[in-house]
Amino acid sequence: MTILEPIDAYPTQRIAGYPVRAGRSLPFGATRVPGGVNFSVFSNHATSVTLVLYREGEPEPMAELPFPESFRVGSVYAMTVFGLDVERLEYGYRVDGPRRPWQGHRFDPDTVLSDPYARMLTGHGPYRHRSRVTLDDFDWEDDRPPRLPHEDLVIYELHVRGFTRHPSSGVSAPGTYAGLVEKIPYLRELGVNCVELMPVFEFDETDNVFTGVNYWGYSPIGFFAPKASYAATGRDHMQVDEFKHLVKELHRAGIEVLLDVVFNHTAEGDERGPTISFKGLDNATYYMLTADGHYYNFSGTGNTLNCNHPVVRGFVLDCLRYWAAECHVDGFRFDLAAILGRGADGELLHNPPLLESLAYDPILRDRKLIAEAWDAAGLYQVGSFPHYSRWSEWNGRYRDTVRRYVKGDLGVTGELATRMVGSPDMYSRRGAAATVNFVTSHDGFTLRDLVSYDHKHNEANGEGNGDGDDANNSWNCGHEGETDDPAVLALRARQQRNALLLLLASRGVPMLLAGDEIGRTQLGNNNAYCHDGPLTWLDWGLRERNADLFRFTRRAIAFRRAHPVLRGGSPGSVHWHGVRAWSPDWAAHSRVVAALFDGGGNDCVYVAANSHWESHTLELPAAPRGQTWHLFADTAAAPPMDAFEPGSEPPLANQSQLSIGPRSIAILVTH
Repeated sequence: MTILEPIDAYPTQRIAGYPVRAGRSLPFGATRVPGGVNFSVFSNHATSVTLVLYREGEPEPMAELPFPESFRVGSVYAMTVFGLDVERLEYGYRVDGPRRPWQGHRFDPDTVLSDPYARMLTGHGPYRHRSRVTLDDFDWEDDRPPRLPHEDLVIYELHVRGFTRHPSSGVSAPGTYAGLVEKIPYLRELGVNCVELMPVFEFDETDNVFTGVNYWGYSPIGFFAPKASYAATGRDHMQVDEFKHLVKELHRAGIEVLLDVVFNHTAEGDERGPTISFKGLDNATYYMLTADGHYYNFSGTGNTLNCNHPVVRGFVLDCLRYWAAECHVDGFRFDLAAILGRGADGELLHNPPLLESLAYDPILRDRKLIAEAWDAAGLYQVGSFPHYSRWSEWNGRYRDTVRRYVKGDLGVTGELATRMVGSPDMYSRRGAAATVNFVTSHDGFTLRDLVSYDHKHNEANGEGNGDGDDANNSWNCGHEGETDDPAVLALRARQQRNALLLLLASRGVPMLLAGDEIGRTQLGNNNAYCHDGPLTWLDWGLRERNADLFRFTRRAIAFRRAHPVLRGGSPGSVHWHGVRAWSPDWAAHSRVVAALFDGGGNDCVYVAANSHWESHTLELPAAPRGQTWHLFADTAAAPPMDAFEPGSEPPLANQSQLSIGPRSIAILVTH
C-alpha cells in the first residue's frame, strides 16, 4: 500500500545547509510537522528575522537560517526546517529593525531572543532563555476536570517549591511538581478541593537587585513554559510532562488546579532591563509606551504589557487556551488584573476587549476566571471590575474587614455582616460566587504573623524595610513577635481560629494560604518575595506541633461542605441577631453580631461573633422546625473542645442562651 505524504512534507530549498520550505503562519511557535519543525513568529516592525539553532548546551549556534522574504506573510515569518533532532535542539531568533527607542523600537540583531510561544525553555544555566520543542506525547488516560461549582470551592494558595522544599516535607523530590503529588493525601485530609499555584510560568530566579533572589516568580519570561526548576525531571527537559502529571493526579483526587498568571508585565523591565523576547521582537507592539518611547509602569515593575492591542490580546488568549486545553488546568487568577482593562496609553477602557474575549472564549468557557482587581498605579476595581457575568474577584474589602473586626476595631460590625453574606453591596447581581474571600495570601502576613506583629519586619529584604504594605490591620496580642508568654500564645491561637472560622462560615469562595492551618510564620516579613529558604518554605514539623489548629481547620472546612446554606442562598435565608434575639445592634460601638443561616431541614447554622474583650450572653432564637441547637465550634474553648466533627455536635445545654467568650466565635447547628 502506498502511503501518501502531505505535499508540504518536502523541502523546496536549502538555507544554511538545512532543507526548508515556506512554513505555515499558524500556529505561532515551534510545531512538529511531518519530517520537520514549523517555526512561526510575529514582528510588525522588523526588517529581517533569522532562526538561530543550537545543539543542546553548546555556546555557539550550529546554524542560522534567515527567513527569505517569500516566507513572510503579513507580519508573520514562517519556515519549516527538516531533519532536526528536536530532543537535542535549542533555538531562538535574531530580529533586525529600527533602533530608535524614542519611537519605541529597540531591535538588536546581536541578541538571540526567546520564542514567546515556546512550550519549554531550557530554564537553567547560562542559556536558560533558549527555547525548546516539546514532544506532546503525554498520556492523559481518562482525565476529567472535576468542574466543581464556584460556590463549592475551598481554594488553597501555595508555592510549588515552598510547599515541599523544606527537609521536613518527607517527599522524594522536594520542591517540585512531583513532590506536590506526594502531598495530595494531605490536601484531601485537610478538605480543600482547589489549589491555586503561584506563578509556574518560566521566570528568572536571580531577577532581584536587592537579594539576588526572585522566589515568587511574578516576572514571567516564558508564558507557555512550565518552570523547569519546579520539575524533578527539569534537567531532562520533562517539565511539561511532570506538570501534566501533577494536574492529572490532582484531578484524580477531586482537586481543581488554578494558575496564578501574570499578563500585566514581563521580566524585561524598563529601559534598563534585559532584552529577552518581546522587547527585541516588537517592543512598540507588546508594551505600553509613552509618546517619547518610555515605558508606562502601572505594574510597579518597570513595564506594562499592551494587553488590549489585538496582537497581544491574541497572545494572551492563545496562552490561556493552551494551558486549558493542553494542560487541563481549571482556571486562572490574574495578577493585577485591573491593568488588563487599560488601553495603550493607560486609559481605563469602558469595554476592555481582552476581558470580554476571555469571558466569552469558547475554550475557556468552563474555566474559572479570578481577578486581582487592582493595580500598582492606584486603580482599585473590587466590586466594579468588568465581569461579563464570568469573572470573580479577590475581595480585598473582605480581607480588610475581617482583619479589623478580629483585632477589635470599632465601627466594623455592620460591614462584617455584609461581607459574611457574600458582599451583596458589590456582587448582588452576580451572587456570592463572584467574591473570593480571604484573610491572608502570599502577599502580606501569614495568619500566624497577622496575630503576632503590629508592624512588618522586612529588613532582610535589603530595602530598608521600605517594601511591603504598611496597612496590615494586624495586632500582636500584647507582644511584638515570638514569645513564650502563655496568655499571649493562647490569645493568638484563638485569634487565628476566629479568622479561619469567619472565613469558612462566610458566603463566597474561601481561600486559605498554605500553612495557615498549621501556624506557618515568616517572622513578620510581609513581602517575602525574595527569600528562597526556611523563611518561606513550609515547615512540616508544624503539622505535629500545631495539630490542634490543623484539626480545627479541617473540621471547619468539613462543616462548610456539609452545609450548603453557608455557600450561597437568598438574602431572605439570613436573619440577624445581637445580644437580644432578632435585635442586631448596628451601632458603631457594637462588637457583637450573630447570623442565622437557614437553608431549611437540617441546614440551619447560627454564627455568633464577639470581638469585645469581655464575654457576653446572647439570647438565642428558637431553633426552627422543632429542632434543637447543637454546638459545632467555640473558639473560646480549649482544644479539642473548640470544634467537633460535623454531624457529631453535642446538644447545647441551654437552648435559650449562649455564652460567648471574649474575642471569640461560636457556631451552632440544628439537629
